[in-house]
Amino acid sequence: MSVEGVWDLSVSTPIGRIKAVVELSLKDGVLTGSAHGASEEVPLGDITLEGDRLTWQQAITKPVRLNLAFAVTVDGDTLAGTSRAGRLPASKVTGQRRTAGTATGR
Repeated sequence: MSVEGVWDLSVSTPIGRIKAVVELSLKDGVLTGSAHGASEEVPLGDITLEGDRLTWQQAITKPVRLNLAFAVTVDGDTLAGTSRAGRLPASKVTGQRRTAGTATGR
């Protein structure tokens, strides 16, 4: 299964819905990536793909400093799962992979 590409994520948090963009690529057989949102870009760590289950970790500083752990299930060009920040309740995550047409506006 390929998860490479640009993903538009929506995270439903206690303080409202947060939009983010995650970019994943395969380099030398290893998944790498970054996330963009709230006017900051952060690297993704511990990216693991087992079957259709994708997990990663990232640290953010805006709107507050948090270490986040994501666990999602990928189904083609969509994903759904959760994001957890420490002992806080899990937040629902949904996402859609951008297609070539989406990126170019066609």
